Amino acid sequence: MNSSKSPGLAGFGVLKNTTCHTEKKISVFFSIIFMTVGILSNSLAIVILMKAYQRFRQKSKASFLLLASGLVVTDLFGHLINGAIAVFVYASDKDWIRFNQSNILCSVFGICMVFFGLCPLFLGSVMAVERCIGVTKPIFHSTKMTSRHVKMMLTMVCLFAVLIALLPILRFRAYQIQASRTWCFYKTEHVEDWEDRFYLLLFSCLGFLALAISFLCNAVTGITLLRVKFKTQQRQGRSHHFEMIIQLLAIMCVSCICWSPFLVTMATIGISKGGSKETCETILFSLRMATWNQILDPWVYILLRKAVLKNLYKITSGCCGVHVINLHMWELSSIKNSLKVAAISESPGSSKQINLQPLSSMGQ
Repeated sequence: MNSSKSPGLAGFGVLKNTTCHTEKKISVFFSIIFMTVGILSNSLAIVILMKAYQRFRQKSKASFLLLASGLVVTDLFGHLINGAIAVFVYASDKDWIRFNQSNILCSVFGICMVFFGLCPLFLGSVMAVERCIGVTKPIFHSTKMTSRHVKMMLTMVCLFAVLIALLPILRFRAYQIQASRTWCFYKTEHVEDWEDRFYLLLFSCLGFLALAISFLCNAVTGITLLRVKFKTQQRQGRSHHFEMIIQLLAIMCVSCICWSPFLVTMATIGISKGGSKETCETILFSLRMATWNQILDPWVYILLRKAVLKNLYKITSGCCGVHVINLHMWELSSIKNSLKVAAISESPGSSKQINLQPLSSMGQ
């Protein structure tokens, strides 16, 4: 049976001879916990974003809020759809032959896994690019990065992710039931055909590319903020610099730690010629690690903000007895202050403004 080219029976061969044995109670527990925590976290983030967008709708922060809203909405629907299908599979005792005769459910599951896996990575890289432009080129950002352009970018990212997810269906290649019988994805067992390898490598390469873009743009943003800070010697922007650098480090660490195992595993399976040595347990572990990225996204991008950092500073300073930052310096919002400092540093009369600012502050 050529399961990769027979849509109606695709993936059923793995049900007869599977070497993956997972504890049902533990697997159901993981699925329910991931779905519940993800839905609650992203719902809370959406509420916060809606309120923030109403406040900054006409300001430069609106573009960042739109991208962040697209990210958390994508994560929310990913947990809802993928989690609901996974729970249904467990409730049906993973009897795919009974409820998936035409392979429709597996195809939908596979498409959702690919789309909701790549789309947050793409949106994360777009957010990193937007922040980099906003800090390094504030005038260009304020004139060109309008809400209409951001919505177009969101639409293009989603359409590209949909195209990648539909590519196997368009090529008459059905998604496969994995060895654990709990989810569907590209063919990961006995991969011999070049097209099956291509899909795995394409998914991994696009994921690594998105992470690389995010890393480079965040690094440029952080370096620019530090250079502006030391160049202008403005104490007013010190709290903002600490806030942005902490956010950038958290974004890079969480994305790389959560997604690298799954992307490396898929790339290893696609590259291996003599048969992959990756076990079902390894694939499931890497998949759960990737799921945690969608759970942590709202906490990193939205909830790790000024108020949280102030409380953390109060706790640490109270325990250690060290006062490094004056809490009264938390005056301007993150995006607004970064644009102000960067614009001052780029303007022709920046040196005069910088030299005059200490005098004005002393007069106050």
